[in-house]
Amino acid sequence: MELKKKVALTCAVTGGGDSYRKSDKVPRSPEDIARDAIAAAKAGAAVVHLHVRDPKTGAFSRKVEYFEEVARLIRESDTDVVLNMTTGMGGDYEPDDEDPNKQGPTNDNVNVKERMEHVLRCKPEICTIDCGSYNMGNDQVYIAPLKFLRQAGEILKGTGVTPEIEAFELGHIWQAKMLMDEGVYPANTMFMLCMGVRYGAEATTESVVAMKQHLPQCSNWGAFGIGRDEFPMMAQSAVMGGNIRVGLEDNIYLSKGVLASNEDLVIKARTIAEELGTGLMTPAEVREKFGLKKSK
Repeated sequence: MELKKKVALTCAVTGGGDSYRKSDKVPRSPEDIARDAIAAAKAGAAVVHLHVRDPKTGAFSRKVEYFEEVARLIRESDTDVVLNMTTGMGGDYEPDDEDPNKQGPTNDNVNVKERMEHVLRCKPEICTIDCGSYNMGNDQVYIAPLKFLRQAGEILKGTGVTPEIEAFELGHIWQAKMLMDEGVYPANTMFMLCMGVRYGAEATTESVVAMKQHLPQCSNWGAFGIGRDEFPMMAQSAVMGGNIRVGLEDNIYLSKGVLASNEDLVIKARTIAEELGTGLMTPAEVREKFGLKKSK
């Protein structure tokens, strides 16, 4: 079968949530995260999206040395893959019940420079920017005011790192376009539509269509869903010409009740994409199309 088009497949390897409590396949240590990233790349992922965890507890971490170790191990392997690092950790705010000016027990909120220190040290090809604040549940808010978004854009200038906007609802796209018009973010800024993350855009066809219609013209974009919506949203993005993403950050199951590895999820995504008549880009093709500077 002749493939009609090619898309970039990203594997989000570990994330920062509590999935490690539900599956022993979620990698924790830098060595395990790098191993899974390499396996995902060999299975067909052109991009790996990276968080790090405390190797002992499994909890999320912002420790720069862990990011450096993951990047070193991947780069020293014989497997080429585009590195994409999060800057989303450190934006969680829980107000105290009695005094909202005080922080609650699960608060994890730091300034922009600290959120991005590992990116400046590791110089991946891409880093994600959560482009706006939103409610994450009953207790927490993710904090990313426009002041922070401008600071992040200024920090990235001259680094060779391309921003990927993670948009959880339409307002995030609006903010990103304004910042691109201001020159805070470059013309090749990428977009990833995050579907089904409470309480942003729901994981529906209508939501993806609406968000895509508001993207800058000719932008490189993709979409993903979480949990049971991972593969439906992956397919939705592929048939609309968008890039695709899977991985244990977003979903831990291969099918109902069957725990997956990152490699399993990438193989299933590749199979679905090929059945839809869509091919997968190589890392070199991703760099060329998206105007990325290869990390070293």
